[in-house]
Amino acid sequence: MAKQKDNHEEEVFEPKPTEAEQPVEGNQDSAEREALINQLKETEAKVSEYKDGWARSQAEFQNYKKRIERDNELTYASMKGDIIKKVLPVLDDLERALQNRPADDAWANGIELIARKLQNILDSEGLKRIEAKGAAFDPTFHEAITHEPSDEVESEHVIDVVQNGYMLGERVIRPALVRVAQ
Repeated sequence: MAKQKDNHEEEVFEPKPTEAEQPVEGNQDSAEREALINQLKETEAKVSEYKDGWARSQAEFQNYKKRIERDNELTYASMKGDIIKKVLPVLDDLERALQNRPADDAWANGIELIARKLQNILDSEGLKRIEAKGAAFDPTFHEAITHEPSDEVESEHVIDVVQNGYMLGERVIRPALVRVAQ
């Protein structure tokens, strides 16, 4: 008696193996396998080499960006310092005018206001006056114009400031011109 298929049962389909999946006997199969393994190893080595090259390129690019940013900041600070150097003689002249001003003159009050505004602008840009009077002489911050004997100030200390010195950040824009005790 022949069995009839139940409508509820499904026929199981098993695909036939392809030629590459069928076992091949002999040296041809092992030679082909060795060639594929060698090709895979070469490809993995290339992938590793490319990945290392990519990582190095990324690191070099990051370093390049940091170097460019640092160079731009230095250029900006240098340009700012150069401009401020050109303005400092004007501030010096205003300060000298105020030291020699006549008493109770209205125009002198206006000059004082201008000098304060200019000083505030320079302060907002990061300019700082080098405090030198009474300090130990330091050639980094001071430029000695005379060495004088003094009973009031220790040897190698600043007696008086002839021209104020200024710093922009950590950089000396102009050293203070000072008189130094012997």
